[in-house]
Amino acid sequence: MQGMKKSEEQQRRFRLPLDGIGRVGFIVLGFVMLLLGIIGAFLPVMPTTIFLILAAWCFGRSSPRLEAWMLAHPQFGPVLRDWRAHGAIPRRAKIMACGGMALGYLLFWLGARPGSWLAAFVALIMIACAAYVVTRPERKGAAQPAE
Repeated sequence: MQGMKKSEEQQRRFRLPLDGIGRVGFIVLGFVMLLLGIIGAFLPVMPTTIFLILAAWCFGRSSPRLEAWMLAHPQFGPVLRDWRAHGAIPRRAKIMACGGMALGYLLFWLGARPGSWLAAFVALIMIACAAYVVTRPERKGAAQPAE
C-alpha cells in the first residue's frame, strides 16, 4: 500500500505545473506540437495524433487550463483521454499511421534514392515504429482519431 502511495506522490509531483522560464518553454513547445498536429491533419505523410499527445503533455506540465481544453476538445479530446487512461490507439489511427509511414518511406526512397544501407536503416526504424503503434491496445468504442 505504501509503495502505491509513493508512486501516486511521484506522479503528482511530476504533473505539477512549472514556474517561470520552464513553464513558458513548455507552453511554447505545446503550441508548436499542436500546430504540427494540425498540419498533420492535412498532410498525409505527417502524423497528427502523436503531436497532439505531446502537446497535451507539454500543456500538462505548464498550463492546466490548456491541458483541460485539449482533453475536453470534441474532436481530439477522446483520443487523448483513451491514450492517457489505457495507452489505446484506435484502429483507424493505427491504419493511418502505418499508411503514412509507408507513404513517407516510399517518398524518401523515390526522392532521395538512398544507398542500400541507409534505405535499410530507415526501413528498420519505420518498421519498429509501426510495430509499436500496431501493438498498442485498442479499446472497444475507442474514440476516432483527429486525422
